[in-house]
Amino acid sequence: MAPNDGDDDEHDAIRRSVREFVEREILPICDDLDNRDQEIPLPVIARMAELGYFGLIFPPEYGGMGLDTVAMAIVTEELSRGWLSVGSVMTRMLITGSLIMAAGTEEQKRRWLPKIASGELLTAAAFTEPDVGSDTAAMKLRAEKHGDRYLLTGEKTWCTFANRAHVLTVLARTNPTVKPKHKGLSILLVEKTPGDGFSPPELGGSPIPTIGYKGMRSYALQFDGYPCPVENLLGGEEGKGFYQLMATYEYARIQTAARAVGTAQAAFEAARKYSQERVQFDQPIASFQVIRHKLAHAATEIEAARRLTYYAAQMKDTGKRCDLEAGMAKVFAAEMAERVTSEMLQVFGGYGYSREYPAQRFWRDARVFRIFEGTSEIQYEVIARRLLGGK
Repeated sequence: MAPNDGDDDEHDAIRRSVREFVEREILPICDDLDNRDQEIPLPVIARMAELGYFGLIFPPEYGGMGLDTVAMAIVTEELSRGWLSVGSVMTRMLITGSLIMAAGTEEQKRRWLPKIASGELLTAAAFTEPDVGSDTAAMKLRAEKHGDRYLLTGEKTWCTFANRAHVLTVLARTNPTVKPKHKGLSILLVEKTPGDGFSPPELGGSPIPTIGYKGMRSYALQFDGYPCPVENLLGGEEGKGFYQLMATYEYARIQTAARAVGTAQAAFEAARKYSQERVQFDQPIASFQVIRHKLAHAATEIEAARRLTYYAAQMKDTGKRCDLEAGMAKVFAAEMAERVTSEMLQVFGGYGYSREYPAQRFWRDARVFRIFEGTSEIQYEVIARRLLGGK
């Protein structure tokens, strides 16, 4: 690994700082909030904004910290080690901010990025639709231009954090007739008022019950003529949305891999501690080979996923294309997290299935990694296409 793989003094200092925040402000509250299906308290989100987590990779001239992608992965990992939902708050700002940074006009960068970095504006991504998941080019939500604004009509689903967002980053169809169909898509920065009420009848939202990932609610959204100013068209040119979105997936998948590593690390640490405290047959269960080997396998898989994630982050920082490395990191870390959290729950025995211990939370949360930010099946297709010489 290169010197900036997360092992130098600067990155170590970042890790220690985030870990202190998590241990002080997240660990005392996360299990109770998860058990009661409650969202992350807004003061915690405000504190994350104060610490600069939302603007980590954005340049200082736009209000960010100007850190590298490895630092972003470390912060994400440590936050997710506390609670996946906390590690995922910054995902919203990362997606919207990186889209604006890469494809926005200069005016859009100066208008939006400082407020996103400071936490003044919270954002959510509205890409998926009820009948359209992995087939991004098939999106149907319409954005029809009427004078100086677009009117949005259609549905989005799995829009996480939509209730608390000030801005929805919406992938919409601005040209329904152009072929191929992906050239008819554009990205709009759609402003809204935070709150569970949304703005019916033009914009309605209903939460989607989930088995995990409890600290942030995902929503089904219904747009019925909801307005968006023309000036909020990302990049100021229609038909670029598909390409703009594809270019940001590298960041999103690296960050998702880091979330998976953090969640698995938390499960491992909990199981290791429990195995040294739980006594059976007059000795700690950590004395038994079967338990020791579970821990050894878990630690090895976690470290492999961590190193693959940092390598993908390092490649991103070179400015070179890294969808192969990001895809490998995401799919390996996602599947690792599911295996490790399941095995660590097993170490707890019956208590692992009880809400009295956090093992079940890690297991429930980990299952989502194989689905969001590109399913494992899509990741393998991306990897295979690159390996076989495709674009």
